[in-house]
Amino acid sequence: MSSPDTVSLPEGFDALLVDFGHALRAAGLPVGTDDILTFCSGTASLDVTDVMDVYWSGRATLVRRRDHVPIYNAVFRLFFLEVDPATDDERKRQMRSSATAGATLEIPNTEEGLPGEISPQEAKLGYLASTSEVYRHKAFADCSDDELRQLRRLMSQMRVTPPRKRTHRTMRARRSATLDMRRMARDTMRTLGEPRDLAYKKRRHRLRPLVLILDVSGSMADYSRNLLQFAYSARRANAKVDVFCFGTRLSRITKALDRRDPDDAMRIAGEAVLDWDGGTRIGDSLREFTREARRSRLGRGAIVVICSDGLDRGDPQALEESMETLGRLAHRIIWVNPHKGDAVDYVPASLGMIVADPFIDEVHSGHNLASLERLAARLSKVG
Repeated sequence: MSSPDTVSLPEGFDALLVDFGHALRAAGLPVGTDDILTFCSGTASLDVTDVMDVYWSGRATLVRRRDHVPIYNAVFRLFFLEVDPATDDERKRQMRSSATAGATLEIPNTEEGLPGEISPQEAKLGYLASTSEVYRHKAFADCSDDELRQLRRLMSQMRVTPPRKRTHRTMRARRSATLDMRRMARDTMRTLGEPRDLAYKKRRHRLRPLVLILDVSGSMADYSRNLLQFAYSARRANAKVDVFCFGTRLSRITKALDRRDPDDAMRIAGEAVLDWDGGTRIGDSLREFTREARRSRLGRGAIVVICSDGLDRGDPQALEESMETLGRLAHRIIWVNPHKGDAVDYVPASLGMIVADPFIDEVHSGHNLASLERLAARLSKVG
């Protein structure tokens, strides 16, 4: 599909794009072989795993008339999105893994009204961006119920890369700064003292445990379910993720989030937490967690993420002692406070945050989808 001077597509994706061109032709669009070749060549210069890149590449190269756009939209949605998961192939799953589009990609609806008409907004902007891009930067507290449902579908497709840490064990490497002297000595003995090749080694990496402790009290009502959806995505990506919820008591909901369907997971997790939308006792809840950690080594060397606004009704002394103990157990303590928003120079205002601040390594916001995406990217780098 490509010449030596052009960028080639990843293996298997060229056939997928050709099949999409044939689907458009079967739907009645005048798509020729040269159009499909142009489509593949243009997509190769973009990110073929990004649904939006593929959408706009195809719309620019395969659609010649405005009244063909509704047909193109319908075929695109049917071909790439509305498929049976049981029969879906890995290429389409990889494309829909983008957190900004994913399985709930909103195809721009610029064809309302008469055929050939273009909306005033599209005339002004040139094209309509996906509505999901707008939702990403809108605070959860300001979203309607429909917008929140859309955001949760987006979050269900979010890829939370698990943190990793270097171990003392080593493994073979093609190229590294460290020579594997032991292996080189063995190889030299096999060749009667004549060394042949240099051997290298590098440190092994393994997954670092991740613990999410979510505040589900009444003051976090606008954010708790969305943070729980984030925890579900993290659990789906990494078996070494443990999830807890707390209000006045601590509840472990890790097993509830193992359900394949996110709605079932949210429902079962909600049933397991008895103090949802109640009061807040952060210190007592964290003390319960550290006691469990001492018995089962839970949280030892882990990244601990506490999601709370810090509005604590418990004893500040209990919170300070619990945070000090947790600081000795955990590798990093990250606090997610939705009230931080987009502020760069955030200063804690609630009593709980002020007490816990000396033991916190990083403070992040979790007030919208974009901030959760930044958190997910950061988690992969703190191991």
